[in-house]
Amino acid sequence: MLRVVHTGNARPVSYPVDPNAVFEPGMLAQFKVIGNDLVLGVSDGTAPFGIIDDIKTTAFTAPVNDEIVVIPAAGEFDGYNWVAMAEASQELYNANIVSNSFVADYPNLKLNPVNGILKAPAGTILNYSTTGSNEMDAVRTRVKYAYYIPNMAGEDSTVGSGRVTVWWSRGIFQTDQYEMSAFSVNATLFVSARGKFTTEQTMTGQPGVAMCIVPPTAHNPFLEFIWL
Repeated sequence: MLRVVHTGNARPVSYPVDPNAVFEPGMLAQFKVIGNDLVLGVSDGTAPFGIIDDIKTTAFTAPVNDEIVVIPAAGEFDGYNWVAMAEASQELYNANIVSNSFVADYPNLKLNPVNGILKAPAGTILNYSTTGSNEMDAVRTRVKYAYYIPNMAGEDSTVGSGRVTVWWSRGIFQTDQYEMSAFSVNATLFVSARGKFTTEQTMTGQPGVAMCIVPPTAHNPFLEFIWL
């Protein structure tokens, strides 16, 4: 989703759309050449042109930030730490996790992206007590991810016109299309290979294209930014 907060007198532009592109509003566009035709598709991070304000997808996605997951586990003390005696698991709030979007602040956990089950292998060091005692009986982690929204079919707003609308000039916007990076106020934003905002510079010399104004949180999933 894309929200236009302030653009002054600026107006978006429209170009022929890449017929093979898949995108949601708030992703980043880039010029491409197909045959003899100049089209706009999803940016790969090398030369982003602007912010997409159209839909061309078979499924919609949404981000989740800072979900707390507690995985109960039977533990034993090995002399140094409480460790899981067997594999333990817990479901996330959502299933159908977008590939490569999952981030956890505790290492070596295994996610099944289809059913949203997060597993702690046997031998995992337990870091949380559900009873408040000194005996650890769970793994507690904070996770971020994007998931496919169930029971909501995608759509194509470029049908008929064959064109895609893009905001290219300076303005303030909000989007829920971003990589699960560590966003902070005033952070420089780059574009990932999937056409989404990130705080990670994915290649040498890659320019920043925006600045984070309001980072996404567990209560507000939108990233507010100023497009430079």
